[in-house]
Amino acid sequence: MLAEEKFQKYPTMAEVLDELKQMADIGFPVLAIGLVGYLKNMISVICMGRLGTLHLAAGSLAIGFINITGYSILSGLAMGMEPLCSQAFGSHNSSIAFLTLQRTVLILLFATIPIGFLWLNLEPLMLVLHQNPEITKIAAVYCRFAVPDLVLNSLLHPLRIYLRNKGTTWLVMWCNLLAILLHVPIAIFLTFSLDLGIRGIAISNFIANFNTLFFLLLYLIFNTRSTLSSSSSKEANLFVPLKSSTAVSAVTVGEDWGMLIKLAIPSCLGVCLEWWWYEFMTILTGYLYNPRIALATSGIVIQTTSLMYTLPTALSAAVSTRVGHELGAGGPKKARLAGVVAIGLALVGSLMGLSLTTIGRRTWGRVFTKDEEILELTMAVLPIVGLCELANCPQTTSCGILRGSARPGIGAGINFCSFYMVGAPVAVLSAFVWKFGFVGLCYGLLAAQMACVVSILIVVFHTDWELESIKAEDLVGKNTDNVFAHASHTAIREEGPEFLKEPPVQKQDT
Repeated sequence: MLAEEKFQKYPTMAEVLDELKQMADIGFPVLAIGLVGYLKNMISVICMGRLGTLHLAAGSLAIGFINITGYSILSGLAMGMEPLCSQAFGSHNSSIAFLTLQRTVLILLFATIPIGFLWLNLEPLMLVLHQNPEITKIAAVYCRFAVPDLVLNSLLHPLRIYLRNKGTTWLVMWCNLLAILLHVPIAIFLTFSLDLGIRGIAISNFIANFNTLFFLLLYLIFNTRSTLSSSSSKEANLFVPLKSSTAVSAVTVGEDWGMLIKLAIPSCLGVCLEWWWYEFMTILTGYLYNPRIALATSGIVIQTTSLMYTLPTALSAAVSTRVGHELGAGGPKKARLAGVVAIGLALVGSLMGLSLTTIGRRTWGRVFTKDEEILELTMAVLPIVGLCELANCPQTTSCGILRGSARPGIGAGINFCSFYMVGAPVAVLSAFVWKFGFVGLCYGLLAAQMACVVSILIVVFHTDWELESIKAEDLVGKNTDNVFAHASHTAIREEGPEFLKEPPVQKQDT
């Protein structure tokens, strides 16, 4: 018996391969979506460069501003719905998932009000900060025309997360690919043919996201009609999600809103603290000796890290979904396996990133510039960026594990301590006191990433998966008299107590 228990302590190769298959089925489309998003940003930058140096500088200022004050906040708030959706779908309780989608959209729409007001008043704000008036004027135009895209992202972010946790990630990928194919001619037409300039770039980005949302909704409408006409399944879908057979008290609704907000705020902080650190690094770069070279190199570094970030983002999304599904289904062993497999993949990905930034640093640098001074500094810092990726990939993936198990607050706390209590002092000391310049700022980033990955891996290693499974049941099934009922409670109410005598349904390989 002891030998059998010891043998079953570790997963079999078949279980690992099955987990890899499920992880790839979620992660690959998310990776493709990330690369499409990176390509869309590159198209915008190229169009700005074609308009001239002034427009490129103004566009860079505007993009940095809207990322810090808008998109990072929306992305972070939307991540708060991940544990609720993934665990709800894992427990076959799609009602809670859809209700979470609705509430997250409302939260994001509410958040766009102050953000939009800030974007509309960029020019006076930047002038107070003594920014160049010409650059500020053009940047303000871009921000004004980007406000509709802000509202659109309030719908798109939650819908993507909902569909990923529902298992339709490939659909989102194909919709994004189709939208980007249309984006290229639309951006060129609006920017140059209609001579809208930087306004055309902002409008084309809005149209690209609108097309993505339109394609998703179009598919879902036709898919829902087909499902309703071909089956009489009681399972909730996107448009007929809830049953009105039970009344829900105001206290219960308040508690449910409170739970979502408690997950959304730390998720938002975790994302923003990391995004903002790169902007903090850019600001410090402006105070270095020869800031022209340092700022140009900083731009290349940010583009490089943005590209490499697509892999850990995909792994983070995949493991968040898998961990949430298994915890919701009452499978702590499989949830732990998903975390182990994801971290293993992250280590492989980080080694690839280190290799590419070390071996191919000269070739990659020449993609952006032919200036020898900028190229020399770029070649010096890219290996450090690769070392950062060695920590960033497992760290970002582990954040997905924490999100899937409804613990985003831990990740936010670790990010704050690592980036601002460790990374920021090291960056300032290295760059200005020890005179390492921009290389010193990269040392600060490396110190932050190392502190972050060590801390978060310790947390993941000491996770009590049995306890997390119990917490998941409480999270998506704390009330048996409303739509937040756990799967077993739902089945008992609909099918009677005989349901408990039936064996659980096992997943089948497809």
